[in-house]
Amino acid sequence: MSSPVAPHEVVERALELSRADGCVVIADEHSTANLRWAGNALTTNGVTRGRTLTVVATVDGAQGTASGVVSRSAVTADELEPLVRAAEAAARDAGPAEDAQPLVSGVPRSPAFTDAPDETSGEVFAAFAPALGEAFARARAGDAAGPRELYGFAQHTVTSTYLGNSAGLRLRHDQPTGSVELNAKSPDRARSAWAGASTRDFTDVDLVALEDELVRRLEWARRAVELPAGRYETLLPPTAVSDLLVYQYWSSGARDAKEGRTVFSKPGGGTRVGERLSPLPLTLSSDPWEPGLEAAPFVIAHASGDDSSVFDNGLPLERTDWIRDGALNALLTSRHSSGLTGLPVRPGVDNLVLRSPEGTRSLDEMVAATERGLLLTCLWYIREVDPATLLLTGLTRDGVYLVEGGEVTGAVNNFRFNESPVDVLGRAVEVGRTERTLPREWGDYFTRAAMPAMRVPDFNMSSVSKGV
Repeated sequence: MSSPVAPHEVVERALELSRADGCVVIADEHSTANLRWAGNALTTNGVTRGRTLTVVATVDGAQGTASGVVSRSAVTADELEPLVRAAEAAARDAGPAEDAQPLVSGVPRSPAFTDAPDETSGEVFAAFAPALGEAFARARAGDAAGPRELYGFAQHTVTSTYLGNSAGLRLRHDQPTGSVELNAKSPDRARSAWAGASTRDFTDVDLVALEDELVRRLEWARRAVELPAGRYETLLPPTAVSDLLVYQYWSSGARDAKEGRTVFSKPGGGTRVGERLSPLPLTLSSDPWEPGLEAAPFVIAHASGDDSSVFDNGLPLERTDWIRDGALNALLTSRHSSGLTGLPVRPGVDNLVLRSPEGTRSLDEMVAATERGLLLTCLWYIREVDPATLLLTGLTRDGVYLVEGGEVTGAVNNFRFNESPVDVLGRAVEVGRTERTLPREWGDYFTRAAMPAMRVPDFNMSSVSKGV
């Protein structure tokens, strides 16, 4: 906003302006700091700030309650009332909302609701930036692996969300989100390696360890091996596992499953909740209080969907085991879709963790126990082929390595894969230790993940793909 109006005051003012039967206001205060580099030199850096305001108006009628949602950024003080009126007009023009529910109330007020929003700044890179400069110097000078070129970016965002409604709700959540992606290439660009990490504040990012891993992988790639398409024993690192399971998580809506449209639909009707998906004792969970992966402990919904609802804004969240001990335990529901499916209310939480009590080995230890197989770096360009089986296709990138006799013996060509995450869980024979990771494909949307490496005896590399 052009005038220095605090976000909590914007929420209160919008609620005061409302003439609708019900109103929800969400003020998101964003600040972002970033660094980008290429060819062993910093190219850009900057800090941005902004605010997005979402108003949900609800209007009661003889046929039911309608809702109208309007979101705008850079709203000035003079534009606040027109925004509220636009949401009310949208509600009046809409038919009854299928997902209409009473607005959430009775949740204790956030103690910091009236405090100033948290912000990031360039200071978040106070230790990281000097370490990056040292990495550039090492890359230019070269070492046993020879000179290399470093590319990548680091970003840190803090979003302070202020949520209020006409039923008395006043909640606030501060969400820091950070990531770094580092790519190393040989001077002739024939060899490439990638590493990434997620973080809340960059104090836990070990840039030297990331760089050391890239150097090791560039060395592995000095020997090139051509392999045909086929099914191979494959070691998926945590980042690749997270990309597959995040997509599975996004696809686990209860309503679609109940209506027979997804891999979680039960033949003949109903859902597969209770059915065993993996012979391994795997637990896939989301928890707003997961250490290091903390997320909003209440629903923040800027729009309604099949399994999310603007009427649920402020609904408290808790730990949910989506898969428990290898069996499907829960699917995504709003209060509305819970009523349609008969399943418990389980809204989405913005993190995802896969664990197994049998997962004790590191990825290196899993490599050492491999007679012959492939070790991936990451997946990218993942697209859905068939929702009924959740068949996905995509490509490997930045290093596929051949393991022979417990050692990496070279790099092989890239592949296109065709696999369903649900099938992969069913065929996996081993998972390693769970560790925080960055989903490479989905890192722009989902960063809070912890996954183990996974051994799949027959991962489907459907065709050869050119490029590094």
